[in-house]
Amino acid sequence: MSDLQKKLYSANRRLVSTGKIASARLQVLARHGLTYARLGLKRLSGRLARFWRRTQDYSKQARTSVPQLVKDIPRQIETLRGKPATTTSETPASETTPARIRTTRLPDGECVYAIGDIHGRFDLLLQLVESIEMDARQLPPDTRVTLVFLGDYIDRGMQSRQVIDLLMSERLKAYETVCLMGNHEEALLKFRNDPDFGPIWARYGGIETLYSYGLQPPRFQGRLNPAGDAEMWREVWDAFRQKLPTDHLQFYQSLKHYFSLGDYLFVHAGLRPNVPLEEQTAKDMLWIRDEFLDDPSEFEHFIVHGHTPTDKVKRDHRRIGLDTGAYYSGELTAAKFLGTDIAIIST
Repeated sequence: MSDLQKKLYSANRRLVSTGKIASARLQVLARHGLTYARLGLKRLSGRLARFWRRTQDYSKQARTSVPQLVKDIPRQIETLRGKPATTTSETPASETTPARIRTTRLPDGECVYAIGDIHGRFDLLLQLVESIEMDARQLPPDTRVTLVFLGDYIDRGMQSRQVIDLLMSERLKAYETVCLMGNHEEALLKFRNDPDFGPIWARYGGIETLYSYGLQPPRFQGRLNPAGDAEMWREVWDAFRQKLPTDHLQFYQSLKHYFSLGDYLFVHAGLRPNVPLEEQTAKDMLWIRDEFLDDPSEFEHFIVHGHTPTDKVKRDHRRIGLDTGAYYSGELTAAKFLGTDIAIIST
């Protein structure tokens, strides 16, 4: 076989493999298209609401800044003519100074890698762990390395069980490891205690997690045969309680709601503004969105979070968001914190 034939043969095999993967994913999307559509509409409505609020803010800023610009026109003309500028009014520093990037730091000798929402993408997690391992080898030998996983390890992607296996594996024992709870892990524990929660969990990704544990969820939900659905969900619930490994259950039950080190606080969703840390609720730390994302108030700590997917890492003076929608984008993201530096690592 000539070199050209070998290359064509190799390329053909890759295309076939890619086609099989794409076909499998399309089948999942076809089965749960309505679920994803609802999720998409919900996210879209949230983004539109935030866009509207920001538009209102910009409009308010324009109403206050445009008159000031008009008043400053004579001074600008005088400056262009080479004459001394005459100050007509003073502009508050808050209106002229751009939003600052807050300087934060970890204690000396500490390095933290924070990993965003994985959502069943074992393949991406494996890639990211390899990148982190390579990066960590460049650190001074006495550096203590901590991996902080920000929650939402399961659901939506098809490899939830494998993700948990890796998080519990010996491979990560070389590092300090902190695993936080996400709202999807909370949902799994709710279903384990209540079979009636099954249809709710299924709507935002639980079906894929059940598949990963070797279970077949009910094919029909809600409207066609509610009584039959309840009976079928109880059968799935019984099987799930039997098939869920004991060490996996212990892992889910041991997840923390937040972790802090130096100037940073790591949490799944965020915190409620103007509420002391000791008064924050688990519900907010797992579920909060707009109230946290849109409020400009600083917290005592710089917040590192996931939960709300964005196309790129979002950072301002209060927070950094690391959920880049791994299960649909193929991009799983981590942030490296060392001293006062923050660096991004992604697949």
